[in-house]
Parts: sequence; C-alpha cells; structure tokens
Amino acid sequence: MPVLPGAEPFRHEGGEVGVLLCHGFTGSPQSLRPWAEFLAERGLTVALPLLPGHGTRWEDMQLTGWQDWYAEVDRELRALRERCTRVFVLGLSLGGALALRLAAKHGDEVSGVVVVNPANKVHGAASYALPVLRHFVPTVGGIASDIAKEGVTELGYDRVPLRAAHSMRNFYRIVDGELPQVTQPLLLLRSPQDHVVPPVDSARVLSRVSSTDVTEILLEQSYHVATLDHDADRVFEESYSFIGRLAPGVGERSGAVQAGQQEGTATGG
Repeated sequence: MPVLPGAEPFRHEGGEVGVLLCHGFTGSPQSLRPWAEFLAERGLTVALPLLPGHGTRWEDMQLTGWQDWYAEVDRELRALRERCTRVFVLGLSLGGALALRLAAKHGDEVSGVVVVNPANKVHGAASYALPVLRHFVPTVGGIASDIAKEGVTELGYDRVPLRAAHSMRNFYRIVDGELPQVTQPLLLLRSPQDHVVPPVDSARVLSRVSSTDVTEILLEQSYHVATLDHDADRVFEESYSFIGRLAPGVGERSGAVQAGQQEGTATGG
C-alpha cells in the first residue's frame, strides 16, 4: 500500500549528534516533520521513521501492534548509534512512550529524552472495554488533528483500529513498569488543553522516572499536536537548547561529514 503524500519518513545526515523522533498513534511523520527539519537545519543527524501500519490506511494498522512499532524505532536508534557519538530520543504522544522505553532499555546509549504530551494509559471505559470490544467492532472515530491553530491539520487516520488500540493499551502498561529505569535527562513539554491525552499522564511519567535532570514546560497555546500548533517554535527551540546543553558543540560536523554533506531527504517506505 503506497504511503500517503506527506507521511513519508525523513532522514538527514548531519553531525556527530543524532536525534530520533517518534510520531504518535494513527499519525505519521508529518506531525513531526517541521521539528525534524528544524533540527536538521542546525546540523544534527536526524531520523524520523514511519511506524508500521501508519501513513497508508487504517486497515493496515489492524495487522500491527506495539511490538512492530517499537521494533522500528529500536532499529533506527541502533543505526544512529553506529554513526553518532551522542543520540537523543524525542516523541509525541505514543511516540513519547516509545522514546521513554528506548531510554529505559538502552541506558547510556541514549543521552537524553524529549517528550511532548506523552501518553501513559488508555483512560475511561475504553480501557476496560477494549479486550472484548475489539472482537466485535473494528474501529471507532479518529483522534487526529487536535490542534488549536486554525487551518492546520494533522495527517492521520480518521478511524482508530481497536485491535491496534488494545495493543497500545498493553504497551502503556509495560512502559509504565519500566519508567523507573529511565535515568537520562528529561525534557517534558505538555499542553494543559489536550483533548487526547490528559495531564495526569505527564504527571505519572514525571513521578516514576528516576531522572534527576528534569524540566517541565507548559504549552499554553496548543492542544495535543503541539508540534504543529501555536507553540511549535517553542518546542523546537527548547529541545534544541536541551540537546545543546547536554552535547556541547551540537551541530558541528566532522570532516568526513562536511566533505560529503547532503541535503536532508525524505524517503518513502
């Protein structure tokens, strides 16, 4: 199935510091593309993969689960580690949970974590209904485009596949148990007005990680997809400052990279 225009993964060969960006559930790299390009323009090596089952049609997502999504970002992290001296993991919503698990599992190989409105749990009646409901109802209404900024839309599915949602529910439980293993510096940015992920999820993350270098920033003008919203520039600038503080000289290119520097390219999956 062809990837939807705009949903393609993005990669950029830059300097010795790398960043891996993880998009959200039923979304696509489009929601993080401006963030990825911002970091690429400042000399970082960037990987923004397309999670399996995403960016095509919701029926494809029914065939995937958290193991597939996590395996994809795990592969990308390992590839970045082969060519970068420092690697940071960044994520939005489900992507935040993926980034936190990468940090928990890879330890010192991850230099820092940046999460935007990270998801930690499926809330309400849906959490209890999913194990049974998924066998009878294939989808419910979509969750994409929770954005305050007028005229801006997120490229995501208009339906939520319940089989995949049940897998996501199980994944959040696993990640929650692993949060104490997260010791890296953490930057958490959240929107008080979020119609997809409630503030309690961010509070839970902050209360359970073992990180001692923790910064929380409120995005007062944005909804869930803050990376495309009014506070997008702040997300980009704060994350770049965070990375620069932990990796002095960020954006500087090695001689080999300078010699063969290429423009950032989007590659379809």
